[in-house]
Amino acid sequence: MELSRVRASVALAALSLGAFLFVTVETLPIGLLASMAGDLGVSESSVGLLVTAYGFVVVVATLPLTRLTASWPRRRLLVVLLAVFVVSTALSALAAGYPSLLAARIAIAVSQSVFWAVVTPAAAGLFPRHLRGRALSMVFAGSSTAPLVGVPLGTWVGQQSNWRVPFLALALLGVAVLLVVMLLVPETPRGESDADRGTAPDAGRYRMLVVASALAVAGAFAAFTYIDPFLTRVSGFDPSALGPILLLRGLAGLAGVVVAGLVVGRWGWQSLLAATALQVVALGAQFAFGTEQITAVVTTAVAGFALSSMAAILGARVLEVAPGSTDMASAGTSTAFNVGITGGALLGSALLAGAGARAPALAGAALTVLAVAAVLAEPRLSTASRSRPASAPAA
Repeated sequence: MELSRVRASVALAALSLGAFLFVTVETLPIGLLASMAGDLGVSESSVGLLVTAYGFVVVVATLPLTRLTASWPRRRLLVVLLAVFVVSTALSALAAGYPSLLAARIAIAVSQSVFWAVVTPAAAGLFPRHLRGRALSMVFAGSSTAPLVGVPLGTWVGQQSNWRVPFLALALLGVAVLLVVMLLVPETPRGESDADRGTAPDAGRYRMLVVASALAVAGAFAAFTYIDPFLTRVSGFDPSALGPILLLRGLAGLAGVVVAGLVVGRWGWQSLLAATALQVVALGAQFAFGTEQITAVVTTAVAGFALSSMAAILGARVLEVAPGSTDMASAGTSTAFNVGITGGALLGSALLAGAGARAPALAGAALTVLAVAAVLAEPRLSTASRSRPASAPAA
C-alpha cells in the first residue's frame, strides 16, 4: 500500500475514533445515572437532563454554526472541535457541581454539532471517489460501536472506580485523535476538493432525503427507546436477558454499516430504499408477532441492522445530491437525524403511557412507511431532471 494511502487510512481511523468518542460521551450518563446523581447531590432525572439538553443543543446549533464556520479550512476546524471536546470532557470529569458539569456538556454538544457536519466530507476527501462509500462506513462504524462498546465499558469502569474516571479516559483518547488529525489530515481550502460538492447536485432529491431521514429515524427511536418494556412486558423476557439481546442488536448494526459501505457506491438510492423498507418489516413484525420471543429477538436485531445501514447510506447520499456545499448538506441531514431521535422518543413515551408497550413499535412502523414513501418520491421530485433540456440524455 502506498504511503499516501497509509496516511489516509490512519487519518480515517482517527476520524472514526472521534465519532466513537462523541457518541460515547453523549450517552454515557445513562449508564452512570445513580452514581452521578449521588455524587453531585441531584436527582436522577437531573442527570438524565444532561443527555436531553445535549441532544437539544445539537439540533439547534448544527445549521447556524456550520454556516458560521463555512470558510474555515477543514483540518483547522476539526482541530478546534476536538480541542473543545478534550477540554470540556476533562472539565466534566473535574466538575465540582451540577451547573459546571451541565456547562461542560453544552460545550461538547456545540463541538459535536459541527463535527457531524464536517466529518463526512473530511473522510470522503481522503480517498478517491470509488472508495468513499467504504470510507464513510468506517466513520459510521465508529459511531455504531459507541453504544455497543463505549457506553457499556465506560459504565463498567465508572462502577469499578468513580463516574469521573471514564470521562477522563475519553478526554485522553481525544488528545490522541486530535494529534493524528493535526498531523495527517490534509489542509485543503474549502471548495478545492471534489468532496466539497455533490457529484450530482439535486435540490429536490436532497429535500426528500432530509424528510426521509427524519421520518425513518423517528420511527426507529419511537420503538427502540422503549424496547425494554416491550421485551419484558410483551415478549415476556426476564430483565437479565436484555443485555445479550441489545448486544446482538449492536452487532447487527455493525454488520449493517459494513454492508452499506459495500453497496452504497453502486446502488445509492436503491440501498436507502431497501434499508428503509427493511425497518418497516422489522418493526411491523415486532408489533404483530412480538409475543413470540424468537421473533422479538430477530426483529430487534434486524431493526438495528436497518437503522445503522440507513445512517451510513445517508452520509454517502449527501455527498451525491448536495445542492450546495456538502458541509451544509450534512448539517441538514444531521439536524433531521437528531430531530427524528427526539421526536420519536417523545412519541414513544406518550404511546407507552397511553396505549401500552406494543404501541411504540406500531408507530415506528407507520412513520417508516412514510419514510419509504418519501424515498420513492425522491426521483419524481428531482429538480435536476426537470431542469435538464429535453434533448439532453439522462445521466
